[in-house]
Amino acid sequence: MTGINVAWSALGGAPELVARVSDEVRRDVLDARLPVRETARACVAGCALAAAELGARRTGAAEVPAVRVDDGAVATAFVSERHLRVDGRASAGFAPLSRFWRTADGWVRTHANYPHHRERLLTALEVTGGGGPGAGDVDAGAMDARERAVRERAVRYEVDAVAAALAERTSVEAEDAVYAAGGLAVALRTPEEWAAHPQGAEVRRLPLVERGTLDAPPGRPLTPLRPFAPLAPVSPLAPRTGAAGPLLPAAGLRVLDLTRVIAGPVATRTLALLGADVLRVDAPHLPELPVQHLDTGFGKRSTRLDLAVDGRTFEELLGSADVVVTGYRPGALDRFGLSPEALAERRPGVVVAQLSAWGAHGLWRERRGFDSLVQVATGIAVAEGSAERPGALPAQALDHGTGYLLAAAVLRALTERADDGASRYVRLSLARTAEWLLHEVPRDREVPRAGEGDRRGNGDVDRSAVPGGPYGSPDPWLTERDSPCGRLRYALPPLSFANGPKDWAGPPTRWGTDPARWR
Repeated sequence: MTGINVAWSALGGAPELVARVSDEVRRDVLDARLPVRETARACVAGCALAAAELGARRTGAAEVPAVRVDDGAVATAFVSERHLRVDGRASAGFAPLSRFWRTADGWVRTHANYPHHRERLLTALEVTGGGGPGAGDVDAGAMDARERAVRERAVRYEVDAVAAALAERTSVEAEDAVYAAGGLAVALRTPEEWAAHPQGAEVRRLPLVERGTLDAPPGRPLTPLRPFAPLAPVSPLAPRTGAAGPLLPAAGLRVLDLTRVIAGPVATRTLALLGADVLRVDAPHLPELPVQHLDTGFGKRSTRLDLAVDGRTFEELLGSADVVVTGYRPGALDRFGLSPEALAERRPGVVVAQLSAWGAHGLWRERRGFDSLVQVATGIAVAEGSAERPGALPAQALDHGTGYLLAAAVLRALTERADDGASRYVRLSLARTAEWLLHEVPRDREVPRAGEGDRRGNGDVDRSAVPGGPYGSPDPWLTERDSPCGRLRYALPPLSFANGPKDWAGPPTRWGTDPARWR
């Protein structure tokens, strides 16, 4: 089976619809030892096909619109955060304490982009903070020479102190100590070690996409759409697509976005592209990296609510929501009545989408995690390098891939809801996507690597892929527009289906500044 076949099957789609997908393979994108290009293509293709299917259902079309996937567009979108420019300036990327470190018996990777995670890392290692920075500085170059010197000294102090503290511990000791303090650190494991780990075994037994119903019908069927008519308000900043407007399969649907970082926001950004009214809700006390919000905020609005205080406002929003997407640790929001079962009881017909790092089951279900850490724990870092010198994927492909799969799962749940109106849940994790990448996605036939099929336990290749032209440059898939935060250069959406949207209706707003209400 090809990657798209596997993804579409996991989403519960009709197998014959895969024939509606064609692709243009570019051999020089997302190059890696593992089938990253093939995985990325499958995730985007599955999402585009789910959007086209929903569009056909809502317009009453006899045929699902044709889907076209271009590896160039996919590769550009999978590193969208690297392409983002704000008034010509790039982001600083990972913070200085987010990296690999030598330990007494191997390697550990930490994540400290957010200030509170940095503080907890230093606390766990009994290191006095030197005032070093987090990630996300757009204009570090704007500091004067003295400020830069002070900053560099603080960074060097913290890096040296953390390196010394970790060198005295084993990798697992460091992992346990940092997690116990509320920080993030993961020991480097081989694929075989992860397979033998209790959490690895728990993840492996789950499907790529968990799906199910939450209540009995009747619920709320989808409202029909007129084919290729204007389907949603269009911002004055949006590019014009002609009088007819694009087909927006999610037009008129309301999405509560309780996600952070990359994967969840990529999913909801995709739903916004397809016409949904997406309102991101953040807790006032949790910081956000400005550039990260800008990259994933296109087409959406952003507000802040303390659910312990502003519960009534949230309930008003929920009262007309079609979809709720959460990206916190499993069970973390249950005390606010946000479990799938509680949401379905209060809002029959709702689709609840849940995303986590390590999965909803097992010993690590309550642990925080990020793409870079999941790569290290599951053996991807060893597969892309070695146990002596760990590597990394060419993109945060677990984040982006899982994000598109999550959006696809929501779209498919909405299509299925049209049959019976029932509430549904979908559930994905970065760790399960990592398992899929490591062991289940076949490589393109045109780019064989000796022994790769046998090493992964999967000798199949994607025989539907047809080579296209060289990637060369991301420029064809980048564009610019004005925003409340400045002039943005950004990656265009990789989804493409007949008469579908080419860009988001509006730019990102400033984080947390929109009113807590629907349009």
